[in-house]
Amino acid sequence: MHEETESPLLQPTEAPAARVLNARGHAPAVLVCEHASRFIPAALGGLGLDDNAARSHAAWDIGALELSVELMGALDAPLVHSRVSRLVYDCNRPPSRDDAMPSTSEVFAVPGNMGLTEAQRTQRVHEIYEPFRRLLASTLDARPEPPVLITIHSFTPVYKGETRSVELGILHDNDDRAAEVMLRHAQGSGLQVARNEPYSTADGVTHTLREHAIKRGLPNVMIEIRNDLIDTPTGINHISGQLTPILQAVVNEFSHAEAKL
Repeated sequence: MHEETESPLLQPTEAPAARVLNARGHAPAVLVCEHASRFIPAALGGLGLDDNAARSHAAWDIGALELSVELMGALDAPLVHSRVSRLVYDCNRPPSRDDAMPSTSEVFAVPGNMGLTEAQRTQRVHEIYEPFRRLLASTLDARPEPPVLITIHSFTPVYKGETRSVELGILHDNDDRAAEVMLRHAQGSGLQVARNEPYSTADGVTHTLREHAIKRGLPNVMIEIRNDLIDTPTGINHISGQLTPILQAVVNEFSHAEAKL
């Protein structure tokens, strides 16, 4: 078992597993992009994926990091993001979940995740998930006032043969405060907006919200953007322009609420 984890998964030139941008941003908010990268460490041999699978939405949330960076600048908020593909470890899943290291994702088999030993799973938790978790926790705890936690994701227009008409999904777990504000301000945005679509807490997608925001009593929301809207620089700029005033309204709502206490 020791031999399987003797060599580091991430080489020095491939680290770190997660990064924070604009750490000194002034907004009382923290943005998170768990599925920002399709990078697979060389030690894993590409997980046995062909090029189509390695570049697909299964490996990352297409456009999500670029959109997150635009929103980071517009809001002047810190952004914490993973630098490793979710097929290596999905940072929006706890280690206990099988789909934290999925053997199948969407229509793609992931050969490099089949038959993982406990030591191999533990190594990925240690080298990928834990650095992300610690960085996000320290970023939240360093904020001068309690921030709103906003996670940013993208989804495919067609999933397992089903066409999705929703363009902006606003997701929440058992704390819907930020989602309610966002839903209210998203009316008239021109986007097809839905609550808890195309996923919901039943799909196990709210781990980051539960682990980092709900435990701290922080308002939080998860955003899902259909990825055909943000797969070009023009699309990213357009969606950022639509989302910025909505998210600013959410941040203002809770910043003002805190000031009144």
